[in-house]
Amino acid sequence: MTHSASPHSVATSSPGSPTPAAHRPPAAGALRPEIIQQAEQQARRAAEASQVQVRQLTTLEEHTAAADLLDAIWNPDGDGESVMQPGLLTAMEHAGSYVAGAWDRGDLVGVTIGFFGPPSAGLMHSHIAGVAPAAMRRGIGAAMKLHQRAWCLHHGVHTMEWTFDPLIARNARFNLTRLGAQLAEYLPEFYGQMRDGINAGQGSDRALIRWHLDRQYPEVPEPAAATGEEAVLLHVGEDHQPRPVSDDALAAAEAAGTDVLLQIPEDVEALRSAAPKTAAQWRTALREAMHPLMAAGWTVAGLTAEGFYLLRPPAHSPR
Repeated sequence: MTHSASPHSVATSSPGSPTPAAHRPPAAGALRPEIIQQAEQQARRAAEASQVQVRQLTTLEEHTAAADLLDAIWNPDGDGESVMQPGLLTAMEHAGSYVAGAWDRGDLVGVTIGFFGPPSAGLMHSHIAGVAPAAMRRGIGAAMKLHQRAWCLHHGVHTMEWTFDPLIARNARFNLTRLGAQLAEYLPEFYGQMRDGINAGQGSDRALIRWHLDRQYPEVPEPAAATGEEAVLLHVGEDHQPRPVSDDALAAAEAAGTDVLLQIPEDVEALRSAAPKTAAQWRTALREAMHPLMAAGWTVAGLTAEGFYLLRPPAHSPR
């Protein structure tokens, strides 16, 4: 998919480049200069490895190209609602929010959009990010996220949050293992009924990711590992259907303070195409297992290589 022209250099733009006064976000806080410098170096290396240039999008032409790309990703059949309008992107960029894209020579192949939380919170909410299907598996998503991290740190933002579908294993691995971020909250039906081509009819439960940007970025983070002593409360059956345990087993795990495992399908997106009713059952099954635990203070330690969320009890629970 070819959009408006861009520079042909293969590198990330400097996240710390000067920002016009009208576009300046909250003033920088007490962030360590070495962390900011390291973040910028990591962003550049990730862009070079992916052979893209990541930079802010500043013109209406670029914002139109970004909106078109997001629509192509979320509405591949062209029959869903638009996820972002060019005019909204222009307004967000003009107000100082984060509107950026990844360029592969003349092609816009990725887009990331974020806006700020309360001024005193030093928080950015990363609203949407997408990579063109033909450009996936090149590390472009990581390159964009690291550019966004460096940009935020340079502007005094120390925390980034975003939501993702907790049933999508590849996104869970990226967020929890590749980035080393924290799954902070389970949000049932967060967006209400969605009408884009990907999410229609599948519910909008989301998990809130919280990424502390001023911590050391894990170059090679370790995935979560189970010991075999955990209580398995949800697993994938041979027919790909969810196999939850009884409410009594859930209550027993909570009472005992035992670590628990919740498995999700390896590719729920393919399951949604092949067996949408089964995929919808997974939405209910994960919600009924994960939401009450997290609401009671359990934390997600990560996603194992076998596709199990590993949850640990609150510190005050018996072990």
